[in-house]
Amino acid sequence: MMFFVIFFISSITISAQGYEVSGEVKDEKGIPLSNVEVSLFNSSVKTFTNAEGYFKLQVTKKKKAVVVLYKADYNLKSIDILVPKDTFISVSLTRLVFEINPYEVKDEKQNNFGIEKLNPVDGTRIFASKKSEVVLPEDLIANKGANNARQIYAKITGLNIWENDGAGLQLNIGGRGLSPNRTSNFNTRQNGYDISADALGYPESYYTPPTEAVEKIEVVRGASSLQYGTQFGGMLNFKMKEGEDKKIGLTQRFTYGSFNLMNSFTAVGGQVKKLNYYTFFQYKQSDGWRLNSEFNQYTAGVFLTYEVNTRFKINVDFTRMYYLAHQPGGLRDIDFEVNPQISYRKRNWFRVNWNVGAVNLFYQLSEKSEIEAKFFGLLASREALGYLGPISQVDPIDNPFSTDLDKERNLIYGQFQNVGSEVRYLTRYNFRENTSVFLAGVRVYNGNTTSKQGAADAGYDANFSFVQDEQRNFSDYVFPSLNTAFFAENIFNFSKKFSVTPGVRVDYIDTQAKGNYRQVLRLLNQEVYFDSTYSTQKQHDRVVVLGGLGASFKPKTNKELYFNFSQNYRAINFNDFVITNPNYRVDTNLQDEKGFNLDLGFRGSVKNFMVFDFTAFYLFYNNKIGFVQATDENTYAVYRLRTNVSQSQTVGVESFVEYDFWKHLINDTLDFGWSVFVNGTVLDGRYINSEEPAYENKLVELVPPVILKTGTTVKNKNWGLTYQFSYVYEHYTDATNAVYTTNAVNGIIPTYFVSDFSGFVQWKKLKLEAGINNLFDQYYFTRRATGYPGPGILPADPRTFYVTLQLKL
Repeated sequence: MMFFVIFFISSITISAQGYEVSGEVKDEKGIPLSNVEVSLFNSSVKTFTNAEGYFKLQVTKKKKAVVVLYKADYNLKSIDILVPKDTFISVSLTRLVFEINPYEVKDEKQNNFGIEKLNPVDGTRIFASKKSEVVLPEDLIANKGANNARQIYAKITGLNIWENDGAGLQLNIGGRGLSPNRTSNFNTRQNGYDISADALGYPESYYTPPTEAVEKIEVVRGASSLQYGTQFGGMLNFKMKEGEDKKIGLTQRFTYGSFNLMNSFTAVGGQVKKLNYYTFFQYKQSDGWRLNSEFNQYTAGVFLTYEVNTRFKINVDFTRMYYLAHQPGGLRDIDFEVNPQISYRKRNWFRVNWNVGAVNLFYQLSEKSEIEAKFFGLLASREALGYLGPISQVDPIDNPFSTDLDKERNLIYGQFQNVGSEVRYLTRYNFRENTSVFLAGVRVYNGNTTSKQGAADAGYDANFSFVQDEQRNFSDYVFPSLNTAFFAENIFNFSKKFSVTPGVRVDYIDTQAKGNYRQVLRLLNQEVYFDSTYSTQKQHDRVVVLGGLGASFKPKTNKELYFNFSQNYRAINFNDFVITNPNYRVDTNLQDEKGFNLDLGFRGSVKNFMVFDFTAFYLFYNNKIGFVQATDENTYAVYRLRTNVSQSQTVGVESFVEYDFWKHLINDTLDFGWSVFVNGTVLDGRYINSEEPAYENKLVELVPPVILKTGTTVKNKNWGLTYQFSYVYEHYTDATNAVYTTNAVNGIIPTYFVSDFSGFVQWKKLKLEAGINNLFDQYYFTRRATGYPGPGILPADPRTFYVTLQLKL
């Protein structure tokens, strides 16, 4: 309310006729101050001092007026003057003496390694004592045209990455043993607002911003649940680029790679008076390395920032992404061993249409306080078309004995219409002779998902249309969801070295399901033995209260010992219940998940030649949802069941060190470096206190016991080379720890390692980048899929190359 009152008052206009108030503004040393905002209180009349510190204002005929002078980093000053008469005043502004959080450093690059941590306070966000990492794509030597996640996220500890998408259409990362499936265990954002399908009911991300348009990638682990939602994984935020400090700038990049990969990226941005703008357009296509795996994609974005005055800014964003991909399907284990390039699915397609928009208002209330309001919306759809049968069964189109009905494909359509707002207020205040920071926020989010499943034609092309026959429609549902939340955190700085950060979040969650679905069960010979249609209407509302506590101790300015505890919660997804898939089923008694994250870490740097971060963590689930292997009592067919398995715990140690021995041992004054990094994680995830003996002490699925990424980089301003090695130890895909199943959706993920080599040379405005991914041509896979784009084993890409040419004006 305060924001709108101030905005209203500042918009009242007064007559320009009257008397003149002029003057000069200097600092404590008598040096003229330019760009000082000079305004009349209770009016929209204002001006700015020139280079010599002078200003002029027109004042109406009143008995008294108040002149207010403001400049960032200086104390606000107001002066009463008498009118009507021309008045000249001489004003001295004193520099603001305000001791901020000793850990807070704004807009200062921490190192040259392409990785850093978030500041304890960043705008209206608090990250004190939290496990955080920031990727700086501009500093990376990597295949950015293909969004190669293995390279881009190489220095983020504890990440398991699914690599079945070699072109970066979707990002599949999971932290600390959580499922990487479409990054659904992270609250995924762009410029601070949600971009996933439905942040609460269906938190999967089908849109990934082009790395070439991204300035920073911010990753915060489970403790972020207090500010960014209740999820266990944490928060992932893509901070998009802004226009450079010139009227117009152009960046043109073109990438060509193996299997006819072509990526064209064009960006135009700049600063025109108070308006900063950045726009981009990307087009990408490839034939894919497997049969039936071609795709095309385009993404466009517009990002505008208008600085109304030195205190008030408005951001307007819009992004659109579309892609169509042929899906080659999964493989059985024996197929992968013989020829991982083959495909048994010719008729499977996937289409995504994503539109995201946002308006952000930022207002500096005072030298110590600020308020930020985000309003955002999403209108999107995803469509999966094809034959859903187990990969061990031939597509009916290739079976001469199949009926016309058997040959029809299955179409799953999802539409997402979401709107939300998030308002944050942050202020600094004195506490025990130190400056502390308080943050409070309110979030309102409304999601509306439409899901339909039914029969489609028996053709080969990408015809996303249902057969017009109600008897062959399997489901038709809407899933309204509502989430209102209040959150607050406070940094208590007891000294310049020690701080404590408690926090709380209160959520009201209402999820609903309205519609009908049809269940058809078949014998092994495809004979239908059960066929029934159900109409359901479900609603589940609850209040969730989460708490957290963090602490930070800095023995030196560049080293920190940090601790954080945070409760987590994840709501069930009604959409799971109504998707008919012969490869897996969902327990109808599925319950929400609850648990907590705990971190203890030590991080810091040594001058400009080394950074490090060591973390021990504990992740606990009270009612973990997972996949188990089950057998149909009628057909005896093996399938995956999604259910609440039991309690689980994951214990791990994450470590990251990057050391530039050239700067340390040879010469730290030259613009040259030769660094080595090691990113290692050891994990142990187990089911505990299970009522089912088959799961007790079994390893949690998708938790690799060892993840190791290491590499070396040599570079200066004009050229650079980097080599990276990634190693992931074998792990399971279900709670029963099945090593092998005939349908290939359950089983082990074997140990794999892969190497990447990249480099660049730059000459004036031209830059040439090139590299080889999977240098030693390893055949491996990271994922067994239950549905699209499987089912079965999804092989990773073999050895590929890329070349990128960039022109920047």
